[in-house]
Amino acid sequence: MDPKSSNLFKNIPAVLRDELTEILLEGKDVRIERIVSKGHASPPGFWYDQDKNEFVMLLKGNAGLLFEDSDRIMLMSAGDCINIPAHQKHRVEWTAPDKLTVWLAIFYD
Repeated sequence: MDPKSSNLFKNIPAVLRDELTEILLEGKDVRIERIVSKGHASPPGFWYDQDKNEFVMLLKGNAGLLFEDSDRIMLMSAGDCINIPAHQKHRVEWTAPDKLTVWLAIFYD
C-alpha cells in the first residue's frame, strides 16, 4: 500500500463557527491532531485537565495560553511549541480573530 500525503493547511472550511479538531493519527500510546481556530478561545472558567501529556506546536497564526498556576498569558506565534504535562491545567485565552491559527497537537503517555 502506498503512503498518502496530506497538507495541514488545506481542506479548511471557509467559515469556522466552531474550532475544528481532526485526528490525523491514533495509536495505542499516541494521538496526533490538527486543530484550526479563528478567534476561538476556551469557554470562561474552563480549564483543560488532560490524562495525557500534550506537545503542541503553533504552525500558523497567533494565540495566548494561560496556565492555572500562572497569571501571565503565554503568547504563541508560528513555530512556537510547548510540552504540557498531563493534568497541568491550561486554557486558550484567545486566538487571532482575523486569520487562521493552525495547531499540531501530539498527545502521548
